[in-house]
Amino acid sequence: MKSLGTRLALWYASAATVTLACLIVAGYYLLEINLVHGLDYLNQAQFEELKAHLGKDYASLNAQVIDTRIRETTEYASVLFFISIDNRAGPVRQIFYSTNLRGREIPDIRGKHVYDAELPGTGELRVGEFILGPFDVTVATPRRSVTEALHDYSRVCLWLLAAAIAVSGGIGLGLSQLALRPVRSIRETARHISSDNLSERIPVGTVRDEISELALLLNLMFDRLEASFQQIRRFTAEASHELKTPLSLIRLQAERLLVNGDLSPANAESVHVQLEELSRLSQIIEELLFLSRAEAQEIRLNLAPHDPGVLLDNFSQDARVLTEHKKMVFVCTHEGHGCVHVEPRWLRRVLLNLLTNALSASAPGGKITLRSSVAHGSWRVTLHDEGRGVPEEFLDKIFERFVRLAPANSDDAGSGLGLAICRSIMTLHGGIIWAEPAPGGGLCVAFTLPVTGAIASAPRDAPSTAHSHPVLKPAGTA
Repeated sequence: MKSLGTRLALWYASAATVTLACLIVAGYYLLEINLVHGLDYLNQAQFEELKAHLGKDYASLNAQVIDTRIRETTEYASVLFFISIDNRAGPVRQIFYSTNLRGREIPDIRGKHVYDAELPGTGELRVGEFILGPFDVTVATPRRSVTEALHDYSRVCLWLLAAAIAVSGGIGLGLSQLALRPVRSIRETARHISSDNLSERIPVGTVRDEISELALLLNLMFDRLEASFQQIRRFTAEASHELKTPLSLIRLQAERLLVNGDLSPANAESVHVQLEELSRLSQIIEELLFLSRAEAQEIRLNLAPHDPGVLLDNFSQDARVLTEHKKMVFVCTHEGHGCVHVEPRWLRRVLLNLLTNALSASAPGGKITLRSSVAHGSWRVTLHDEGRGVPEEFLDKIFERFVRLAPANSDDAGSGLGLAICRSIMTLHGGIIWAEPAPGGGLCVAFTLPVTGAIASAPRDAPSTAHSHPVLKPAGTA
């Protein structure tokens, strides 16, 4: 069982049931002992009554007188008692036998005066032997009443045991839920704490027990993690900011060497390579600075309602230029009408990053398909390529920093930050982004954003002439 609460309830129910079963077994034996003792008292009482009927001169009585004095009494008691009187010393041993014995003898166990015996045709008896002068008086009582009482006791206890299992199971579940409430609070708080939300802490109860001590230790750990994350973010932001000035100076000096024109062709080519790498390094620094600010919740979005179809029309113009330059085909479709609250420049950055990744993964002549639909309260955008795809175990990892896959075009190697930036932008907009294998091969990257309303617009059948954005170089790709 995976649930600790269920296991605790099971343990509680098992402990309660075993305890009750032990008490029932102990009660069974105690009840049997007391009932048997009750039969012994009955036998003793019957003997005392016989003794009273025989009188004080019982030692001098013969068998006929004894039979006359106690026959009527034994007939009344024949339903409950079996009685025999033997003369231990006289020539005639058998003095008196109750009618219900019908000539049978009560079994005798030498050396015992109180014992259990089996009488053929009658069943188990509880036997008591009493010495009365020269006579040996034996009084026996059937154990049937004891057996029936124990049987009824067992049946009632079985029902009680079944009820105890059900009740203790319910009580155990309730107690486990109550006992594990602090643990669930710890779990929920820990689930909410992430790199974007390190300030939340686990509530600590006033009772100082093991769970409250655990919560205190976890809060101390979260304090250390928050301090470490803040230091890392501060270092990333400061390092990114401080690196801009020396990189700008290096770039200016390299450009001055090219302007002077006194370099050999080989040296000039080296300077061009340096400038390209400087541009790439500056881009990585900007991306790291953006991610650091996004994780610190320092980016403020200027959200406004927009028609997804218009946003895609503006983007698709530039997307076709980029794909044609790579000798590929770009197809864009959109269905549905709605309104999304976004900041267009950040959404455009996401789309450009996804397109650049697809271009890097695809071979010349391939097709890249962007599908958009507004339905069920969300805007869903998917971008398919016909590249080699991504193994399933890497589908989540590609959204982490500096995860780079081997591109189909070696010249298009990115920084490995593009998809991490896409995820941060989607998170800032309240959306989600993920990757999955594309049907027929390749990779499909999709994101969804909530739709906040409807916008009356012309049908999307006619192509839009909107084209207000120039072709921009996208941020680093994965």
